[in-house]
Amino acid sequence: MRLLREIPARRRDERRGTCAIDMRDRACIVADIMKTVSTFASGRAPDTDDRHQHSDAPLPDPPRREVLDTAGDLLRALAAPVRIAIVLQLRESSRCVHELVDALGVPQPLVSQHLRILKAAGVVAGERSGREVLYRLVDHHLAHIVVAAVTHAAEDSE
Repeated sequence: MRLLREIPARRRDERRGTCAIDMRDRACIVADIMKTVSTFASGRAPDTDDRHQHSDAPLPDPPRREVLDTAGDLLRALAAPVRIAIVLQLRESSRCVHELVDALGVPQPLVSQHLRILKAAGVVAGERSGREVLYRLVDHHLAHIVVAAVTHAAEDSE
């Protein structure tokens, strides 16, 4: 197969003692694989002279590692259907656990467990009011992320 012969020279990763491929080269390999797969699926013979070109635009600088780690933790905290539903409920107003139980139709221990995860991730905050704790979103940017994900999922399912 053409792609395997054209993989760029690998550089040695001294820390791990393994070979690594530059991210741009990985993107090229993936693009070539996708192009080859789509060519074979369409029944056409692959064109060996037809190669994609790299953009001359400079790659943007990625955020600091700490920022990426925090963003990953935040997205993992939101990565459960019940937690997504909780965020959608809390974007309207603060709610106590029994209101969330009634709105979502799930058992109270499950709602409490998911609220604990969201609270640990800094997504929600709770304020005690007598025997109840009212939960609210810490930052409404998170509600925008969740709404965008739900809207995108709804568009794909139609």
